Amino acid sequence: MAEIVYPPVVLAAKTMFRVLDNRLRVTGTEHIPRTGGAVIACNHVSYLDFIFCGLGAQPSSRLVRFMAKKEIFDHRIAGPLMRGMHHIPVDRSAGRASYDEAVARLRAGEVVGVFPEATISRSFTVKPIKSGAVRMAADAGVPVVPMALWGTQRLWTKSRPRTLTKRHVPIHIHAGEPFHPGSDDDPDVLSEALRARMSTILDDLQAGYPARPEGEDDRWWLPAHLGGTAPTPEEAAALDDDR
Repeated sequence: MAEIVYPPVVLAAKTMFRVLDNRLRVTGTEHIPRTGGAVIACNHVSYLDFIFCGLGAQPSSRLVRFMAKKEIFDHRIAGPLMRGMHHIPVDRSAGRASYDEAVARLRAGEVVGVFPEATISRSFTVKPIKSGAVRMAADAGVPVVPMALWGTQRLWTKSRPRTLTKRHVPIHIHAGEPFHPGSDDDPDVLSEALRARMSTILDDLQAGYPARPEGEDDRWWLPAHLGGTAPTPEEAAALDDDR
């Protein structure tokens, strides 16, 4: 596929982050295959996560094709960009088509990015995840790379105003060791293992994060178990159910 749109978008994003002095730290990139198909399964704390998850694969010279809800592709501005970057629309009323498209991309040697929690985690912990990531990898015969990121929620997340021009925000991304789901493996068991891997990476990123809240009102971006005022996982689940 011709890459006319994706490289300029990546360059624009990198330029913006440099201008804002957002201290981007990407580690574990040796775990992302430089050739061949792979599924990147990333946690989800911000509306901007697809940008940073994609940047996490840049050191390996890979362009990530994200699975995203169809409504984004229908947007008059975002839609042409998403199609130009060859991302994969997900129509929840016809999910099999997008699944088959993702498997075909993987078999063709592409990297497909998924957020297996399906929606943003209000608790800033890893929610229960869907089994699609491991099932796609098993069907295509490719590895799953668990990934987590931290800091993006400070720019734009659920129930908070956008602060896209906030300066000096550290953003940390880490890719974990890949594993290879097999056709005989139980996808639910593997999904729980994937969630555990993602949670371990996220815990490490949170523990090593260099910034701390700048007062009581700024504790919103920390999870409750770290002394923040974000909803607990149980409270977050109730909020999601009330949508």
